[in-house]
Amino acid sequence: MITFCLAILALIAGYLLYGKFVDRFFGADPQRPTPAVTKADNVDYKVMPTWKVFVIQFLNIAGLGPIFGAIMGAAYGPAAYLWIVFGCIFMGAVHDYYSGMLSLRNGGVNMPDIAGKYLGKAGKTVMTIVVPFLLLAVGVSFVTGPADLMQSLTGWDKTWWLYIIFAYYILATLLPIDKIIGSIYPFMGAALLFMAVGVGGAMLAGDITGSLSMPELTPDTLKNYHADPRNNILIPMLFIVISCGAISGFHSTQSPLMSRCLKNEKYGRPVFYGAMVAEGIVAMIWASAAMAYFGGPEGLNKAATEGIMIDGVLTQVTPAIAVDMICKSWLGKAGAVIAVIGVIVCPVTSGDTAFRSMRLTLADLFRCDQKKISNRLVISVPVFIVAYFCCMMDFSTVWNYVGICNQILAALVLWTVTAYLIGAGKPHWIASVPATFLTFVCVSYFMMAPYKSGGLYLSPVIGYVIGAAVALAVFTYTAVRAGRSGK
Repeated sequence: MITFCLAILALIAGYLLYGKFVDRFFGADPQRPTPAVTKADNVDYKVMPTWKVFVIQFLNIAGLGPIFGAIMGAAYGPAAYLWIVFGCIFMGAVHDYYSGMLSLRNGGVNMPDIAGKYLGKAGKTVMTIVVPFLLLAVGVSFVTGPADLMQSLTGWDKTWWLYIIFAYYILATLLPIDKIIGSIYPFMGAALLFMAVGVGGAMLAGDITGSLSMPELTPDTLKNYHADPRNNILIPMLFIVISCGAISGFHSTQSPLMSRCLKNEKYGRPVFYGAMVAEGIVAMIWASAAMAYFGGPEGLNKAATEGIMIDGVLTQVTPAIAVDMICKSWLGKAGAVIAVIGVIVCPVTSGDTAFRSMRLTLADLFRCDQKKISNRLVISVPVFIVAYFCCMMDFSTVWNYVGICNQILAALVLWTVTAYLIGAGKPHWIASVPATFLTFVCVSYFMMAPYKSGGLYLSPVIGYVIGAAVALAVFTYTAVRAGRSGK
């Protein structure tokens, strides 16, 4: 319990202290008009209350990642706590803040255009490939995932839920942002809040009464607990498994949505930096809950590999099953229903804005104004046709690459921020250090990951050496190029 409480306090302190430093370092200007004011179209550019912008941003970025990813990350043991806390404060929140504020300063444009401005044509080309792929993968996965959960909860056939969720996504993508997303997100946020507070509170109460034990981070527990350590090396695998809650490139596709609705730059810190810290807290709750419920990381790994008896059937515990078991056990039947709805809310409120962000990204690419519904349909119809056929496919193979694609995008965004800072004549370490580390993680992953996960399955020594060499080379190249083209 001590580790958990200190981690939560550290995340809050990170927002209050480092978040304030990041905001001042960027130079947020309360007198500078925002795109929501200068480009208002009552569709995508529209001033909304700050509290509502925060809720939308939080739900946009809080997909299944900070829940399912945190549970899978808990299999590595309490080391996951360190990554969530330090990754969130010094990497993820900085990434989210700058992707939002740079969009704000550039008229609300999306990441490909931002990368093009600060990294050149090559940066924009890479972003133009990576961003749509990731958005489509997330959007499609967050159609099928919630449909599976709703079928389990209600007993309705999955096909009906697919149609319902798809219909909602189409409306949320096409209609003005305040009509659906701005109207129902506060209620969805309440369900997610209940789920997080309920599970966290029940866990603390159980530790106090002695009915369960929350693992602590000590020198003895700072090791890899994974049941298959050869194929799941702590570094870099943990940093790929836990993305949402620490740092996620997907968030950079969502921050520009809210940069078009923010009424003042001074609210950038609570909306962009603050929403990421809130997600880090959710990830901490679920990582801790998974370890505590199954009696530590060893028990969690055993349940996932050997299975446990559920209603007389030996069942391997997946993240979805773990969520169901924890909620039913700790919150009772009524609480479990609300908690599971909260878990369903997470992917749905990321899936809808994934498709909306894809519409806006393609619209920026083709310079297609989105004020008219006809123009929105021109962009959206082909996207949803492709998404429909992808839903009919076995998408698991593609999803295996989403985690690494997510972190590659995060690294690209941090290098873009680095180039911006150097060009603006500011110290770049606030972005270049996290960018260098994440580049090392991505490259070493490709060197060391199993073949089925897209890696070369080389030895850790080779993977670490190549990863470090590439990371330092990219750092040097970016610094020199940005310095030459700086103002």
